[in-house]
Amino acid sequence: MGEARNGIVDAARALTVALGWDGVRMAAVAEAAGVSRQTVYNEFGTKAGLAEALARREVDRFVGEVRAALEEHGADVRAAAFAAIRRTLAAAADNPLIKAILTSARGGSDELLPYLTTRSELVLTESTAALLEWAGCHLPDADPAALAFAADSTVRLVVSHIVLPRAPVDETAGKLADLALQLFLAAAAPR
Repeated sequence: MGEARNGIVDAARALTVALGWDGVRMAAVAEAAGVSRQTVYNEFGTKAGLAEALARREVDRFVGEVRAALEEHGADVRAAAFAAIRRTLAAAADNPLIKAILTSARGGSDELLPYLTTRSELVLTESTAALLEWAGCHLPDADPAALAFAADSTVRLVVSHIVLPRAPVDETAGKLADLALQLFLAAAAPR
């Protein structure tokens, strides 16, 4: 990402946290970034394009944290799953952008929420790929289809608990890690 593009995404993030995505205007983003409105349109095309870039950066950050948590625990499936899930849930709970998206969506319409839910291909694809890379290194004899199901299911459950948390982070992470362990061990079981 170029410097101007990064500055625009930074400005869009700050305005979203302050106003909610529905309150963000391209002209205000341009002013906050110190660029012309035309530059914002040239870089992103539309507000939806800017939303995509904003979502992409947050997903990349989250997936980087997931990869780091998995690697810290090597082949210990339960510990790796717990660390990755806990870090993701805690980071999402503390992330002012995620809070702004969820708070705004609960109060009405918010165009960013679909990037976490119905149009979450970016989140699902990137997060699932991180889990599959880790599993490929530590569960090399596992059934690929069963691994793909385990990774996809784990990611979908974590996303659902980000959007609608029901219990404290550690409790949720523990229960989801137990479930992930069962899914990954089933994938690795001899057929």
